[in-house]
Amino acid sequence: MEKYIINGGKALFGEVPIIGAKNAVLPILAATVINGGENTISNIPKLKDVEVMIKILTSLGAKVEDNGETLSIDSSTINNVSLPEELVREMRSSIIFMGALLARFGEAVLSYPGGCEIGPRPIDLHLKSLRQMGATIEESHGFLYCKTKGLRGCDIQLDYPSVGATENIILAAVTAEGITTIRNAAREPEIIDLQDYLNKAGCRVKGAGTSIITIEGVKELFNCEHRIIPDRIVAGTFMAAAAITKGEVILKNIVVDHLQSIIAKLKETGTTTITDKNDIKIIGPDKLGPIEMLQTLPFPGFPTDMQAQFMALLSIAGGTSIINETVFENRFKHAEELTRMGANIKTFGNVAVIKGVNELTGAKVFAKDLRGGAALVLSGLAAQGVTEVENVYHINRGYENLNLSLQRLGANIISV
Repeated sequence: MEKYIINGGKALFGEVPIIGAKNAVLPILAATVINGGENTISNIPKLKDVEVMIKILTSLGAKVEDNGETLSIDSSTINNVSLPEELVREMRSSIIFMGALLARFGEAVLSYPGGCEIGPRPIDLHLKSLRQMGATIEESHGFLYCKTKGLRGCDIQLDYPSVGATENIILAAVTAEGITTIRNAAREPEIIDLQDYLNKAGCRVKGAGTSIITIEGVKELFNCEHRIIPDRIVAGTFMAAAAITKGEVILKNIVVDHLQSIIAKLKETGTTTITDKNDIKIIGPDKLGPIEMLQTLPFPGFPTDMQAQFMALLSIAGGTSIINETVFENRFKHAEELTRMGANIKTFGNVAVIKGVNELTGAKVFAKDLRGGAALVLSGLAAQGVTEVENVYHINRGYENLNLSLQRLGANIISV
């Protein structure tokens, strides 16, 4: 099992380009099913989750050509509507194929999706919404059997602005009869990127980035070229890495507007941030300050995917910080591992109280999920002595060669 060995205590300096967004590329890859044509998607990050999506597309019959940062996908050859169970259980985002396959073929078969164990992430909003549109979905022995004789546009009010449910509805609606309106839709930048891709392919989607999205069904779609937006969570992780190591790092190829909530909280810790068009410079303070209250919320609030990294950061901030995790249950698994390194963290349900310590010390720790794994790496960078982060499989699901990027910034980190 691959692990990272980190000799901490070195400040990070230099520049790092930010890769394409994992949470944008996955639904767009699923969306290539719909047009039944040729798709060229660029700025593709080299991630485990992307590998799984490619395997799923291939298993459906699509022709996928990997040209490094670009994927060429011919979906005209798809002849299968059943997703391999072992791949679906590996990654939660595979659920998005449900809407795409219903839009193209009127049928989909898949098992319940897997992914990181960060608490219940029910798909009831997906199923309820697709049923509203005319899909028949039967659940049996852990599988979902979805069929429709023709989806129909309708008004859908989401009980919660779920990113996955919003994406699934959009994909199902692009070829449905009439107009679909999603209210209380997710507003994440990745939804806007999906809209941009679909509209290039001939769809009629409006309102992404707001709470109301409308989709007018179309009969004909076209070949498409699209470039994936930069990953705001990867960017946020490197911003936190610069701050926790008292370093000075410039991030290239970012969208500043996507990072405003992270920038605001970094400023509270005393970190300096300087933005310039598509770049941002992060200068870590000599002593990090606490954050009185950090609450995770759907975009444009503070992202749940940055909560773990900030817990690592706040573990060596002067004073007491409070984190309230409102998006996912059971997302404090990294707290126990951080305490192995000397952090003073107490959790009470979805609230964590962090009393900053003077320093962390190296230890053997275990990555239990993707972002928690990233938090352990950040802690290792700041700790005195050697940290071993085991089970970096999870980290590779969302970060492209994280160890090599950190090496280029001066970190003493190796993969074994």
